[in-house]
Amino acid sequence: MSLEKFSDYLLLEKKYSVHTVTAYLKDLKSFQEFLESEYNGNTIEKTGYNIIRQWIVSLVNSKIANRSINRKVSSLNSYYKFLMKIRLLEINPLKTHKALKVEKKVQVPFSQNEMKAVFEDLNHVDDFISARDKLMVELFYATGIRRIELIEIKLKDIDASSAILKVLGKRNKERYIPLIPSVINSVSIYKEYRSKLSLIIDKDYLLLTQKGVKVYETLVYRTINKYFSRTSTKLKCSPHVLRHSFATHLLNEGADINSVKELLGHASLAATQVYTHNSIAELKKVHAKAHPRNKD
Repeated sequence: MSLEKFSDYLLLEKKYSVHTVTAYLKDLKSFQEFLESEYNGNTIEKTGYNIIRQWIVSLVNSKIANRSINRKVSSLNSYYKFLMKIRLLEINPLKTHKALKVEKKVQVPFSQNEMKAVFEDLNHVDDFISARDKLMVELFYATGIRRIELIEIKLKDIDASSAILKVLGKRNKERYIPLIPSVINSVSIYKEYRSKLSLIIDKDYLLLTQKGVKVYETLVYRTINKYFSRTSTKLKCSPHVLRHSFATHLLNEGADINSVKELLGHASLAATQVYTHNSIAELKKVHAKAHPRNKD
């Protein structure tokens, strides 16, 4: 029963997405299965830190990445905090727990030349699929939106006259992003092809499949990977790398980091600062080339 209440709490009060809530519950189920297997069905609510630590050790021994383990423990910690909130628990057993160390990953963005090559590849639009795919790439690179945010865009969210896109971000937080002319043009072309579909089921949504239903996560990923793997040597060609490219290219061109933070929909500046790594690299090149003392 507590898990059901926790699910409702995350969905209704915290405004988490169904996808996020499902991930939380999956992590809790993983811990519950461990308890049933190793501790005769001991409940999550009555488990002490020593047992939790044994679970963490078992995950490490199973070669699960520290980052994934930290996520699982974070889900468990959120559940314990919820139990304290509704007064079903007095002490959080994870109160003093320290997360496992993880190696910081530096996400390498697509270069501007790679972006140019992809857009040249997408330049020939002659049917619904090509028009949709081009718009998909345009939106990612011009706005920096997340994959789920792209999927959830509705026709009413685009104000072509004002060149503004309304995005529903994490925890249902709205933000508004300016649209450049090329995106407005791609929207117009795509909508012409969209109107000619024989059947449209998800009428409110912008991006559809040929069957008239809104696009889904694996389709979006496959589309981005298809075009960028043709022009980029990067192992990972994903929507998130496009989001990273958007932020990095803006910062490289002198955009204010607080403005980039707002465009990305980050809650804190710390989340945006991870994108400054490549900007600093660019600044080092400029500094090395321009500083008088470096010319001796």
